[in-house]
Amino acid sequence: MKKLLIALLISLPLTAQAKPGHIADDVFTFYHGGPGNQYRITGRIRSGDPVEILKVDEASKYTQIRTSSGRTGWVPNDNVRPGASLAVRLPELESNLESSRSSVETQREELQNLQQELAAVRDEKELLAEETRKLQSTIKDLNFRIDSMDESNMMRWFTHGGLVALGGVILGLVLPMFRGRRKTRSEWV
Repeated sequence: MKKLLIALLISLPLTAQAKPGHIADDVFTFYHGGPGNQYRITGRIRSGDPVEILKVDEASKYTQIRTSSGRTGWVPNDNVRPGASLAVRLPELESNLESSRSSVETQREELQNLQQELAAVRDEKELLAEETRKLQSTIKDLNFRIDSMDESNMMRWFTHGGLVALGGVILGLVLPMFRGRRKTRSEWV
């Protein structure tokens, strides 16, 4: 009874320092009454069972654990891992994997939609570029026509002005012939 009371008193301060852990997923091990295999085997524990890591003895390379039933013992350091076991994490990991797969599928569909939109935008860009080239060519032709029309209009106005001037010269020469002869002063008297 004294030993049990002493063990309880010793384990109380260790409870505050206890960290969650588990027995390695690839072993079936026994736990001992002390930090070494020379101590008596006090129980066995299955792979993946949750434990509390109470103390690590670096000299003997043993870790003191407490099982879910409250029993304490020592196992080799190689047989204890911190955190939850794969058996506990597996459902969560599978759920995460399924969620990731769903997300990947959604992203794949979105990527395909974006690629189709990109192809459509590229086609539209090509059409707009071709239309721009045609419009630029049309603008160039119209500017050439405007320049040609300006020269043609200038030539037309020059020709019209020349004809008007020629007409004025001809009228100036012909009109005096039609007026008749002027009477001299001696004829008036």
